[in-house]
Amino acid sequence: MNKRSLQTELSTNAYPGRGIVIGKSADGRFAVTAYFIMGRSSNSRNRIFAVEGEGIRTEAYDPSKLEDPSLIIYAPVRVLGHDTIVTNGDQTDTVYEGLGKGLTFEQSLRSREFEPDAPNYTPRISGVLHVEGGKYSYALSILKSNQGDPSFCNRYTFTYDNPAAGEGHFIHTYMHDGSPLPSFEGEPKLVEIGNDIDAFAQMLWENLNEENKVSLFVRYIDIATGEYQTRIVNKNQ
Repeated sequence: MNKRSLQTELSTNAYPGRGIVIGKSADGRFAVTAYFIMGRSSNSRNRIFAVEGEGIRTEAYDPSKLEDPSLIIYAPVRVLGHDTIVTNGDQTDTVYEGLGKGLTFEQSLRSREFEPDAPNYTPRISGVLHVEGGKYSYALSILKSNQGDPSFCNRYTFTYDNPAAGEGHFIHTYMHDGSPLPSFEGEPKLVEIGNDIDAFAQMLWENLNEENKVSLFVRYIDIATGEYQTRIVNKNQ
């Protein structure tokens, strides 16, 4: 698989929807993840990321303008012990509870499927980073309709043990803008990951479509110590 430029992937796609990036910094020191949300409707754009415990939650920027909280208000990031869970919906809680009961990441998601937002049937994308004892692995998942047919749910899980320094994987909900929105296809994209959290966050934010971008979360976790740094960028200030 050819390594892609994350900058190019974002700058040439006006609407990838929601996206997750997970990988390892070029110096091999950090487990890295990023999550962004975009929106086309006023309801989707009326959001911010807010810190909640060790994770984050989406909130309405202007509560008086919140039309429908379903599918847009949730906790995208939660932490359970050595696991950092990142998803594009309330399945974050499903994974959190499943891992707490001893289920695997994949098993936890068996009870969920794509979002019930016909005609798009937005895929549920999820990731988990496991950092423990100086070792690091991660996994990504996508639950999607079968070519837009909601009668079937196709489930894909991709696991990455001992990931290479400077490499990561990028998965997003939609291939591009459209009506209905076409679901992501294929494996998560192999992309480059840098060392500096601020430079990485700036690159992501600057290359997301200016009209459609809403919020960005980036976290670098020290693989040796488990300590982390977080950056949050909200278009609504």
